[in-house]
Amino acid sequence: MSMGSDGATPGYLVWRLSTKWRVAVDRAVAPLGLTHAQYAIVASLHGMRHAGERPSQRRLADHTGLEPLYVSKLARALESAGLIERTRDPRDPRAVQLALTERGLDVTLRAIGMVHGLLEQLTEPLGGLDSARTRTFASELALLLDAPLEPPHDSTAETITDESSKGKS
Repeated sequence: MSMGSDGATPGYLVWRLSTKWRVAVDRAVAPLGLTHAQYAIVASLHGMRHAGERPSQRRLADHTGLEPLYVSKLARALESAGLIERTRDPRDPRAVQLALTERGLDVTLRAIGMVHGLLEQLTEPLGGLDSARTRTFASELALLLDAPLEPPHDSTAETITDESSKGKS
């Protein structure tokens, strides 16, 4: 383990790994005029396109785990850069569909190649991208991502409420 990781909680380690990854992707795709968040949008659009989908902003937000308002902001910036097009959904005039432009596809494919190289580096300590350890690691991460989060039970608030109501009987 690295310095400062001994005894660290899983949450701290996931946060550190996520931050390390975001910074690495930001640096890698910056020459293409992208940020990590913009990369997440265009790479997701590319993958969804291959699956035969032309997603709405809302569907893309659900797919990426980003807030819909943030996806809208990113989509507007990517549209201004000529990388995606936003059009009204003919089935729902309130919805906006997103698609890569030809230029957007070119930039996205180059970015995907760069990020794939980073992923090879990141997973090297586990035996590489195609190793059993990496597959297990990815499976464990997916399990954590799929687990629903419930609001934490705040016993402190109940204690405060109980204490304040004692003198009011």
